[in-house]
Amino acid sequence: MSTENTQYPYEPEFSFKQLIANRFADIRYVLQFKKLIAITLIISAALGAFLAWYKAPTYTARLTFVVDDTKSAGGAGGLSALAGQFGLNMDALSGSNSILAGDNVQELIKSRRLIKATLLTPYDSIQTLADKYAAVNKLSKKWLKYSPDGKTIRFPLKGLNNTRLQDSLLHEMIMRILDGEFAIAKTDKKLGFFEVNTTMRDEKLAQLFCNRMIKESTDFYISTKTKRLRTNIQRLSARGDSIGKILTRKTYNASAASQGILDINPAYTGQNANIEIKERDKILLSSTYTETIKSLEASKTVLAQETPTVQIVDEPELPLKKNSLKYYITIPGAMLLGIIIFGFYALLTRKESKI
Repeated sequence: MSTENTQYPYEPEFSFKQLIANRFADIRYVLQFKKLIAITLIISAALGAFLAWYKAPTYTARLTFVVDDTKSAGGAGGLSALAGQFGLNMDALSGSNSILAGDNVQELIKSRRLIKATLLTPYDSIQTLADKYAAVNKLSKKWLKYSPDGKTIRFPLKGLNNTRLQDSLLHEMIMRILDGEFAIAKTDKKLGFFEVNTTMRDEKLAQLFCNRMIKESTDFYISTKTKRLRTNIQRLSARGDSIGKILTRKTYNASAASQGILDINPAYTGQNANIEIKERDKILLSSTYTETIKSLEASKTVLAQETPTVQIVDEPELPLKKNSLKYYITIPGAMLLGIIIFGFYALLTRKESKI
């Protein structure tokens, strides 16, 4: 005995032709509301125009530099460059895996310490970059509620005697800058070129921040890379000066003793021994002084070789690139978005009415 299976309802086969026909039917349905469509387009166009007018323009400062640090790369630099073409990192084998080698330069330049130092440099004769940044981004008015005396919070040069409040507000500015206003990237993984972009609402502020940021980073980078050698040079220089003064004094003493021996009875041999001792001390000091000066000059030569060169290739020049919303983009875009939203709303409403 056979029974008819009525457990599952009948489902029609999928058809692209029917799907396209349904979509055209939806479009014809939406086009029935001509007045509502016209109102939607007018309102959307007005909103697009208002957005282009209200959105404040920004300015982008672009700077390109190259780091020449071939000395620290060692003899395997060519191997590292060859391996880089195949996506391999050979820094550990090439000897250039120091804390300030390769891509670590990018993280160094984005450090909060250097950004803070840059913000505390002068914008003009009366304010710092931090003061101008707070004013341009309307943070000064926002922070008035934190001011103990009700006055605008200022940020002195180099952050001398900063309060806890000033440091907290500087930290907020640094977070805003790192969150899209400042970026550094390597233009090519096989090359040592870096590109820095700073985008801010004030043209001069963007230019100054970009230039000062690289200067602060360059000074810190070179100072850190050569700190050990410079410390050794200072030590040798101080030692050479000290030995030189003692040698000069010993030379005068030996000369005076030699002059005085002419008037002494030859039977007194103790005086001759004293002169010999002074001459011996002078010779020893002279040898020590010579070796110290040799070591000092050798250290200076090594320092010159080990000091990396940061060369600016392209600097940001006024006028900077202006970033603003264009009316011919925002108005059509808002109209298109508005009509799409209206169409979906009309179709959803029609479907709800059929339920």
